[in-house]
Amino acid sequence: MTQSESTPQRPALRMGLIGLGSMGRHHARVIRETPGMDLVAVADPGGDKFGVARDLPVLPDVHALIDAGLDAAMVAVPTIYHEDVALALAEAGVHTMVEKPIAHTAEAGQRVADAFAAAGLVGAVGYVERCNPALLEMRRRIADGELGEVYQIATSRQGPFPGRISDVGVVKDLATHDVDLTAWLAQSPYESVSAQVTHRSGREHEDMVVAVGRLANGIIVNHMVNWLSPRKERQTVVTGEKGALVADTVAGDLTFYANGTVATQWDAVATFRGVSEGDSIRYAINKREPLRVEQENFRDTIHGTNTPTTTAVSMAEGVHTLTVVEALLDSAREANAVRV
Repeated sequence: MTQSESTPQRPALRMGLIGLGSMGRHHARVIRETPGMDLVAVADPGGDKFGVARDLPVLPDVHALIDAGLDAAMVAVPTIYHEDVALALAEAGVHTMVEKPIAHTAEAGQRVADAFAAAGLVGAVGYVERCNPALLEMRRRIADGELGEVYQIATSRQGPFPGRISDVGVVKDLATHDVDLTAWLAQSPYESVSAQVTHRSGREHEDMVVAVGRLANGIIVNHMVNWLSPRKERQTVVTGEKGALVADTVAGDLTFYANGTVATQWDAVATFRGVSEGDSIRYAINKREPLRVEQENFRDTIHGTNTPTTTAVSMAEGVHTLTVVEALLDSAREANAVRV
């Protein structure tokens, strides 16, 4: 049993949850299932349409939630309310994880990050893809040098439109996952980006984006994200000098495609001086629910028992991700590459 799976030898964290919608209902379940956490209060001004409160009263706002006496809180309200709710929790001295993105703008996100840093509190952002088993194993193998030098990271995140999203477009909703996980896998921030977006569903916000960029360490990246595909796809491909790792984060599978080492006798092919196809391996990996791993990481970060691989996503990282996606939108609007 790993440290994150064991019960900490200390009182359970008194947890509050605000926002009982499509994501909040899952957080309620996972918090109740996580050792070392005790869900003591929930709040949502819109009520509890999924019936997740059980025997807890549904409180009207963040101030009523704070009055319940909390150690930590999970914020799962619409993005436009993240800043106000998080600032209230920081002022009350409550460790907090905010669902992604950290706020509706990078400027607002910086105010939130600054408030938690000034208060000496753990402030985290809920980028659950970092807890996907395929990506965790991918990052470990990259860090161990199994790909050698990394050349490129490419992501594809496509599927039907989610009716729950109304306040942001596909860039600030889905694409933030890809930006966050790419910088995390490469252990490098973004340096520049260029993007194209389109509006095809009649909504105010964009529903499709194609983006390219470069990280500070020289790795080139590209992201294809939309809400208009009838086929759901969540794929991350990291290509390096020794081959490529491909993560399917829907299934939690990770496959390695090695560069070929067998010399070819076919002259027409031999004149091509690139790599050839070698062996492929689909790894058998431990698959745990990412949302539960995310809450365990938040708990361990609060207690200071976390490791580099069990650390919650910091608010500073959340601000960087939001800065990058705003640069994507600026690039699409101005038809120019933008330095981050």
